[in-house]
Amino acid sequence: MLRLALVLKRSGPRLAGYAMLPLIAALFRIARGLGPERAGAWGAALLRRIGPWLPAHRTMLGNLREAYPDRSEAERGAIAREAWENLGRTGAEYAHLDTLFDYDPADPATQRMEVVGLEHFYALRDDGAPGLIFSAHLGNWELPAIAAAKFDLEATAVFRAPNNPAAARLVGAVRQKTMGGLAASGPGAAFAMQGVVERGGHLGQLIDQHFTRGVVVEFFGRPCLANPLLAKLARNYECPVHGARVVRLPGGRYRLELTPPLDLPRDASGAVDVPGAMQAMTAVVEGWVREHPGQWLWMHRRWRPSMLPAGRRAAPLNAT
Repeated sequence: MLRLALVLKRSGPRLAGYAMLPLIAALFRIARGLGPERAGAWGAALLRRIGPWLPAHRTMLGNLREAYPDRSEAERGAIAREAWENLGRTGAEYAHLDTLFDYDPADPATQRMEVVGLEHFYALRDDGAPGLIFSAHLGNWELPAIAAAKFDLEATAVFRAPNNPAAARLVGAVRQKTMGGLAASGPGAAFAMQGVVERGGHLGQLIDQHFTRGVVVEFFGRPCLANPLLAKLARNYECPVHGARVVRLPGGRYRLELTPPLDLPRDASGAVDVPGAMQAMTAVVEGWVREHPGQWLWMHRRWRPSMLPAGRRAAPLNAT
């Protein structure tokens, strides 16, 4: 009996997650029936209303105080509301990921998507060499991987499955349908990602979340830990590294941007400097966030001072 109780205790959160599968599936069907614009507006309204009551809202406001100490509480509150709206829109748009990216180079004026840096997509596709693409949880962060598939760019997206099993199953099915290659982050994933590059493929990764075994970078003037994988691959294989983001525009439209290859810092031997390269990529992401702060995922605990090396620790974040 005690063993059964222990098993149930450990399995409780996962079982509860699976119990939510019918609810999540029903919400998905509702969003699908509403169409992309109305579904996005519905998701935004829902999260704008309930987001401030969730525990993550406290983390969000603490992050905003640290990032924008000179702004008023009202200004930071407005950014927080926009961030909840963006998350709600992104969640609702999972029901439409197969149709959202409708860009046609022959007739771009009639599409909801515009593209900046199209020549870089074609160069990556046609140069016969591997390439690396970094992105961030900005706008609808799923769309760059879909764009790669639409442009026939052989690319593998590194992803982290949602903690909720029901959401993970639904999101996984959508990604399999709309994207190219997929690689789950976790133990042993680095070897699979290295294999993609060795075969001349392209690897894309979101780099704006905490990574416990990462290198120290500065983000909004504060040290944090970043996953060094892309920098290590750039060092070992001399791959070009591009940044990709999708920005929301008025009227339910989007702008996809692919940067030129970054000029990464190098060490005395001429090889890519891993911490410096991650700092360069992080600086690009910071610029993106500063340009559209309401479209970034502020509810993530990006700064974790207690996990930094002793010599790089800053004052604890104020999360009140």
